[in-house]
Amino acid sequence: MSWRLLNLQGIAGIVVAAGLALLLILAKADARHWRKQAGQYDQLCRAEQAAFATTVADYRAAADEARKADQANLARVAAQQSEITERSANDYETRIATARADAERLRANATAQADPGVGRGSSLPRIPASTGSIADTADENGLSYADALIATEQAIQLDELIKWVRRQSKVDNDGPAATIPPD
Repeated sequence: MSWRLLNLQGIAGIVVAAGLALLLILAKADARHWRKQAGQYDQLCRAEQAAFATTVADYRAAADEARKADQANLARVAAQQSEITERSANDYETRIATARADAERLRANATAQADPGVGRGSSLPRIPASTGSIADTADENGLSYADALIATEQAIQLDELIKWVRRQSKVDNDGPAATIPPD
C-alpha cells in the first residue's frame, strides 16, 4: 500500500482506528485486571464472612457455656444457702430446747428450795414460802424466771441470726463449688 495514495482523511482514519484498537486492547487488559481484583476481593469478602460467622458461633457457644455455668453456680449457691439455713434452724431449735429444759430445771430447783416439804408425804398443811408463784420469783438479776427465759430465747435467736448472716456472707456467689464455710 502506498502512503501517497492516502489523503489526510485516510491517514486520520488509520490513526483513529489504531488508537481505538489500542484503547480496546487496554480496555480488555483493564477488564481482565479488574476481574482478577474482583475475584481477590470476593475471596477476601468470603473469608471475612466466614471469620465473622465463626466469631458469632464462638460467642454464642461462649454465651451458652456461661449460661450453663451460671445455672450450675446458682444451683450450688442455692444448695449451700439452703444447707446453711437448715443447719442454723436446727442449731436454733436445739439451743432453744436446751434453754427451756434448763429453765424448767431451775424452776423445779427453785420450787424445791422455796418449799422443802414438796414431794414428802407429810399430812400437815404447809404455807408456801412466798406469796407469788415461782414463775414470778426474781432471780439474781432481778428478772422473773419467765422473763429470763424470754431474754435467753431472744439472745439465742439473735446469736443464731448473726451466725446465719456470717455463714451466708461467706458463700462465694461467683466462684467454683466450695464447701460450706464454718462458723
